[in-house]
Amino acid sequence: MASVLLEDLYRLMKTGHVQAQGVVDTMTQPVVVLDQHFYVTTANNAFIKTFKVEREEILSQDFFALGKGQWDIPELRQLISSVIPRSAAVIGFEVKHDFPIIGQRTFLIDARRLVHPDNNSPNILVIFDDVTERHRHDAEMDFIVAEMRHRLKNLSAVVRSVIKNTRSDDPAVARFKEALLGRLDTTFRAQEIAALGRGAEFEVLVKAAVGTTLSERVETSGPPAELQSSKVLPVSMILHELITNAMKYGAASVPGGKIYVTWELKGGLIVCQWREENGPQISKPHSKGYGTELIEGLASHIGGSVDLTYPPDGFTATLRIRM
Repeated sequence: MASVLLEDLYRLMKTGHVQAQGVVDTMTQPVVVLDQHFYVTTANNAFIKTFKVEREEILSQDFFALGKGQWDIPELRQLISSVIPRSAAVIGFEVKHDFPIIGQRTFLIDARRLVHPDNNSPNILVIFDDVTERHRHDAEMDFIVAEMRHRLKNLSAVVRSVIKNTRSDDPAVARFKEALLGRLDTTFRAQEIAALGRGAEFEVLVKAAVGTTLSERVETSGPPAELQSSKVLPVSMILHELITNAMKYGAASVPGGKIYVTWELKGGLIVCQWREENGPQISKPHSKGYGTELIEGLASHIGGSVDLTYPPDGFTATLRIRM
């Protein structure tokens, strides 16, 4: 819970009733304490305000009869009834109900058995967390994300169609089309992930860039490392450029070539090593190509860096990404 953890409140109410009542009254979540017969012994201010009841009207009353039986919900009754005999705790039980006064609401309910230190009688502590707006917001976001993903797919299909139907008799134009289509595909796939508003595991992005065709030629190893959604696209583009270069000029261009991608976490950074072996002999290019400039620019854009080296026995890259 946001204000006081159920476990802490449970210990407090078992050891000091007066102090606990003061804490309960300051909580923003509605809280009610029931006796072993499910009659209300205590209710905090948030409960009174949320459910629009008078304190005098609910104390010593059957909880399930309050508000003309608005809490007499079979699932809730079964839940609370099971707490005392089993000495159990119930955490995050969802109740969705149309209440007569406050309307449709969704609550997450925590319940815990208490034993009063004076008379050893069992009580039940019940905390209500109103998640109605949160659920409504999540539903709206799910709709927006679904619509965005649908439009991205449509846009991707249109752009791909335009490029593929452009005449390419010139070999240079054909190569440009191939490179452009590859980058666009990577962009749209990454945008779909980013549109979800969540991060993505670095290993997932590496395997997506490699694809099924080269999966047996690439070995990956590293700890779980999640990137925020804003970095999914640039990191995906960097990985795409590395694998494309390997397929054209590096280890993935010849039989037996291998690529090793390893990473570790250092001081808030993902430090990724890209190493190619058993490929053709290479040398450092005389000038930077567009792919190299794109990799360096994207790494800098996300607050990271990249070192590219060209030893004769295989290309290597060290990519540092700030988490």
